[in-house]
Parts: sequence; C-alpha cells; structure tokens
Amino acid sequence: MDEILEQALLFDFYGELLSERQKEVYQFYVFDNLSLSEIAREVGMSRQGVHDLVRRSKAMLEEYEQKLHLVEKFVSIKEKVQQIDRLLDTYESTRQMPGGIGRAEKVQTAEMPETSPGTDSQELLEKIRKISDLIIEEL
Repeated sequence: MDEILEQALLFDFYGELLSERQKEVYQFYVFDNLSLSEIAREVGMSRQGVHDLVRRSKAMLEEYEQKLHLVEKFVSIKEKVQQIDRLLDTYESTRQMPGGIGRAEKVQTAEMPETSPGTDSQELLEKIRKISDLIIEEL
C-alpha cells in the first residue's frame, strides 16, 4: 500500500486518539504535504520539534494498528466488496449476452456456491447488492 495512503488511513481510524497539537501537525504533514519548516512556522515550533512530533504521532498510529488491526480489516472488507461487484458485473454481462443463460448459471454455481442453479437471478442480484451496500455502510 502506498505510504501516504497508509498514513491517511491510519489517521482516519486513530487520529482522534492523538492530542490536538499532534493532530494539527500530522494533518499539515500528511494531508497538506507541508515541509517540516513550513509546519514549524505555521504552528510556532522548531523544525526539530515538528520532526519529533510527526515521528511520535506516526509511531503511535502504527502501534494502534498493530493492536487493533482496523485498517487491515477495512482493506480486507473493501477488497471483498470489490470482488462481489466484479462477480455481479460478470453475472450481469453474461445474462445479457445471446446464449448467456447457461454461462450465467455456471458463473453462479462456480463463483457463488451457496446458490443453486434454480435461484431467481434477479432476487440473487438484489440480495448481493444489499449485502454489498450494508458492508460499505458499516465501514
């Protein structure tokens, strides 16, 4: 995962556990991409003080992730939702192709073994979309 994306996710999940000063400085560093000198001028600290604060904040966020694994779980669920969407796209596209019904049943039974070939496809699609929406809302 990209370093900036990882730091942004860590901040999104655990940023409220930092002090107000840490949050402010870390946001300038990660989200605004300001240099240490620019941040130091903005908040009235030394460059070294900003460096130490950023380093400690980053270490704290990474420690929270090591203990709670919330970002890891988020990324995993997001990947699963994307897999569901790809399955749905494949299923829908095979249903729309001439002679696609047989192919769709093979996709349905091979990639979604919990369904039977006799399951109403529209009902199946609606259920999967609802599950997908619920997972996204829970994130």
